[in-house]
Amino acid sequence: MSNPIDQFLKWWERACVDSPLRQRSAVCVSTIDRDGFPAARFVDLKSVSNEGIVFCTYLDSAKGKEINHCNKVALTAWWDHLGYQVRVTGRAYPLSEEVADRYWKTRTRDAQITTHVCEQSQPLKDPQDLYAKVEEYTQLDTSEPNVKPTNWGGYAIEAHRIEFLTFKEDRLHLRELFTLNSGVWSKSYLQP
Repeated sequence: MSNPIDQFLKWWERACVDSPLRQRSAVCVSTIDRDGFPAARFVDLKSVSNEGIVFCTYLDSAKGKEINHCNKVALTAWWDHLGYQVRVTGRAYPLSEEVADRYWKTRTRDAQITTHVCEQSQPLKDPQDLYAKVEEYTQLDTSEPNVKPTNWGGYAIEAHRIEFLTFKEDRLHLRELFTLNSGVWSKSYLQP
């Protein structure tokens, strides 16, 4: 396969079939904070295409602020039940409002409400406060969770390196590295 995006998509689709994972699309996104340290967390992978590898988040969250400061990111997926690992490095760019709105509409009502009442990454005195805010929000006659908050959107990662590892019990893992140079992907192999 000459296009690693196609391989990523194929692996992801395979990983989601009969997966033992509850969060089948969870991937780890790593950013760089203002002090130059890596910061990693799991996000929900939304789509994989030649236009980018997409996840959604609060734009004013820690990850959003870090991407705004330095858009160099890494993404890692590990599907243990298949023995597949995918590592991506690239640059993250904000989704257009139109695309973000489309992803917003795929969220459950509960997820929409939670997004409206939370301020991701901000300090919290008591978790019960959030439950009270959710309850209050749902009681409002004017509440419209289907309207996307202005601080919610997403990012598309434009990959410049993608590595696929196929796990082997004898530790002779197959590592395929794709590197993008002048718009063309080149493939090489790495030792385990």
